[in-house]
Amino acid sequence: MTADCLFCAIVSGDIPADVVHRDDDAVAFRDIDPKAPVHVLVIPTSHCATVVELAHQDPARVGHLLSVAGDVARAEGVAESGYRIVTNTGPSAGQSVHHVHFHVLGGRDLTWPPG
Repeated sequence: MTADCLFCAIVSGDIPADVVHRDDDAVAFRDIDPKAPVHVLVIPTSHCATVVELAHQDPARVGHLLSVAGDVARAEGVAESGYRIVTNTGPSAGQSVHHVHFHVLGGRDLTWPPG
């Protein structure tokens, strides 16, 4: 855990969140500024800044986070219609919280480019 990390504070319960999944290795919660009807963040319970860093440190955890993302999509009712899993790495890609997180987005047409 990192003292100044927003997502570490959510994991510890110091900051409230609308949690939809929690286990020893992952927490999933609704985004406070959703970009789609379903917008859930899936994060590891331990601090790691980027998905590549996590893949080098603990590849199995990356697989677990993706499995949780799929479980969230099913629970939210978007697995059949389709959903997007997004992660941003670095400020130029839009990563604003430097704790690995996967966005699970669904509930509307997300095809690219928009039609």
